[in-house]
Amino acid sequence: MMAQYLALKADAQDCLLFYRMGDFFEMFFDDAKIAAACLDIALTARGEHDGVAIPMCGVPAHSAEGYLARLIKAGHRVAIAEQTESPAEAKKRGGKTLVGRAIVRVVTAGTLTEEALLDARTANWCVAIGEAGGPGSGGSVAIAAADVSTGRFELIETDMAGLGAELARLAPAETIASETTIFDEAATMLRPRVEFDSARGEARLKELFGVATLDGFGQFSRAGLAAAGGLIAYLDHTAKGSLPFLRPPRLQRAAQQMAIDAATRESLELTQTATGTRKGSLLDAVDRTVTGAGARLLAADIGAPLMDRNGIEARLNLVQLLCDDSGLREELRGTLRSLPDIGRAIGRLAAGRGSPRDLGQLRDGLNGAWRLSERLDRIAEPPVLLAALAPQLRGHGALIDLLTRALVAAPPIDASDGGYIAPGYDAALDDLRDAGAGGRRAIAALEADYRARTGIAQLKIRHNGVLGYHIEVPARVADALMKPDSGFTHRQTMAGAVRFNAPELHEVALKVTQAGAHALAAEAAHLEDLTQAALDKREAVAATADALARFDVAAGLAERASEGGWTRPALVDHACFEIEGGRHPVVEDALAKRGERFVANDCRLSEDSRLWLVTGPNMGGKSTFLRQNALIAVLAQAGSYVPAIAAKLGLVDRLFSRVGASDNLARGRSTFMVEMVETAAILAQATSHSFVILDEVGRGTSTYDGLAIAWAVVEAIHEDNRCRCLFATHYHELTRLAERCDALTLHHVRAREWKGELVLLHEVSEGPADRSYGLAVARLAGLPPVTIARAKAVLAKLEAGRAKTGGLAAGLDDLPLFAAAAEAVEEERDALRTEVETIDVDALTPREALEVLYRLKALARDGSD
Repeated sequence: MMAQYLALKADAQDCLLFYRMGDFFEMFFDDAKIAAACLDIALTARGEHDGVAIPMCGVPAHSAEGYLARLIKAGHRVAIAEQTESPAEAKKRGGKTLVGRAIVRVVTAGTLTEEALLDARTANWCVAIGEAGGPGSGGSVAIAAADVSTGRFELIETDMAGLGAELARLAPAETIASETTIFDEAATMLRPRVEFDSARGEARLKELFGVATLDGFGQFSRAGLAAAGGLIAYLDHTAKGSLPFLRPPRLQRAAQQMAIDAATRESLELTQTATGTRKGSLLDAVDRTVTGAGARLLAADIGAPLMDRNGIEARLNLVQLLCDDSGLREELRGTLRSLPDIGRAIGRLAAGRGSPRDLGQLRDGLNGAWRLSERLDRIAEPPVLLAALAPQLRGHGALIDLLTRALVAAPPIDASDGGYIAPGYDAALDDLRDAGAGGRRAIAALEADYRARTGIAQLKIRHNGVLGYHIEVPARVADALMKPDSGFTHRQTMAGAVRFNAPELHEVALKVTQAGAHALAAEAAHLEDLTQAALDKREAVAATADALARFDVAAGLAERASEGGWTRPALVDHACFEIEGGRHPVVEDALAKRGERFVANDCRLSEDSRLWLVTGPNMGGKSTFLRQNALIAVLAQAGSYVPAIAAKLGLVDRLFSRVGASDNLARGRSTFMVEMVETAAILAQATSHSFVILDEVGRGTSTYDGLAIAWAVVEAIHEDNRCRCLFATHYHELTRLAERCDALTLHHVRAREWKGELVLLHEVSEGPADRSYGLAVARLAGLPPVTIARAKAVLAKLEAGRAKTGGLAAGLDDLPLFAAAAEAVEEERDALRTEVETIDVDALTPREALEVLYRLKALARDGSD
């Protein structure tokens, strides 16, 4: 057995090997140690290898999915070795022959189809990277991406500079590339170079889809064909020759969608937060879908906003219809909520991992889609997108009828026990079931007869997998049945019971067993036929699933717009960005939960005011203002209403966000280095149709260096890139650029000090901020009064020095570290002492005493400033 195991392990390579032994999957050696630690199960030992006990652990086969999920989540890959023959078949080969086993599947993060292993609301992409011209040749790059749980298959053509952005959009569960690639992502799995040959990839695509030419799918580059070939080879490897369901590839090019690089996605938290969670992201704030397929499609829409104005308007028209007609919207959402995920059901069936329940889901989902199409047909003037999608909900009448007649109302997941074919569908199967039922009634009659004949009231006829049907009596009364003339044959003695057989029972049991076996075989044959009937329509079923998902997205966006008072954006051909009363959807939701109101702000970027320089205090709302406008652009081009009173914008071809501090220490990049790399990318790639938000550029180095960098970046954006840009800064010196940059205008977030306290108004107004309020914010953050006092003294010296010489350095002279702080504290004490000593306590009226207390408190607060 261990020789067989080691041979299979060699084939499994770096995968953990699940080795089937009866009702368990067993693991040995290092695999057992790894799995036991990951799964928190007992590590035992069995036999010896080279004189050392063999580590061993196992999991029950019937509950293996849960253990697989934990192993996959921990980053492991698992090879499944199943028995390929029965013990009886093995015996035919003679001698004491081991049951044959083979690896039937490799389970990886990117090739999952099981419902229990997938997030219903998240796509599960497996991607392959293909390069044309060989590694480092400067040729084109492409990504082949497949979600095998639904059959979705995309080919994305890009270049090495845009590769990271596309991978960030897809957020693949698994990435593979040629072993000779120059792509240096650590998590990438490297495969043989021959699998990424473009000619071989073209041949595999033609073979897979049964076509003589690929022209009907699009004009694919050599890099795209190489990527497709690598992906298909990998899927074939993991499925061990049984490829999962793949729909014809859809060609995607960068120009078809808004370009958003990885840093911008992370900064804006489009589909997940910086901590990797969905909650708190833009997607979470927008999502009101009621199906898993709808949630997956919405995530794709937000991750890849369109550049096609007609396509955006088509989506918006459908959203508007459902926004204006709340009755239709509620009816549509109610129907969708009740439908199963037919896209993933057909994916499981195609992968050979389907169940009777998946067929039942197809029946119910397709039937619901048909009923929904009948309701949509009553709309007098349907939008173009609705008219195009509605026919995809129909055309499954024959399949629905077949599955309705063939299946019980609630088919089980496990087909091994039968019971999923409906009575009346197959007369021969009904006869077998009747024979089995008659036999079971005969067994019950025999049990009553045996009790009467023996006088043993506790006698029972039982069944198990080893003995089959047998008679069981308590041990204390078994002697009577042991007699040779009793008519019973002893089979097994246990601690408290004895088991017997009898000729009549054997005869009846044989009939029951044979009928049951034949019935199970008949049901299995029907299951195979029904599965094939469904797979014959898989393309049409997948199209129906897509249409249902699009309706769910539109209805969910209409629901979100209605509950939030969102508005339809107006799209124009010129590069403007005019937002009235814009809001940040995530922040607004968070404030609403605390009972607070979000302060809305306008943003009007035009040809003569395309660069806003925004100043104001920290915590005043600059970053929120910048991000909310970038998110409005994303939502608008994704086909959604936006959180604003009114919105008019020209399409954004590239979106950039350099907001917030981050580092990449793994690549040797400090926070400032990351900031400069991202800023450099913006200056190199932004066009006149781009939208850029920048916050605190240059703050990670010395004052003069940082100011110089920020100054130069503002000039470059204004003169060279000429894009729409919101630039937030604390460098007040930059406001002088308004005198020389015609399209730069000054704005600030308002703040006021009232009774010594800083009040942040979160309102954006024209003009520069009067000051930065840094010390007030520091006090608000809780810095000790002594530290604040010291900072005030240092600031006064610096400002005095600058006033005298025009530079900061002169103000640094004569600033002893502790003396100034001590002087400030002593001055505060002297002022308070003088005020207290002048009070005539006996002469104060109650009102005068209250005024004195207010005065002392104000004096103490002013001293702490």
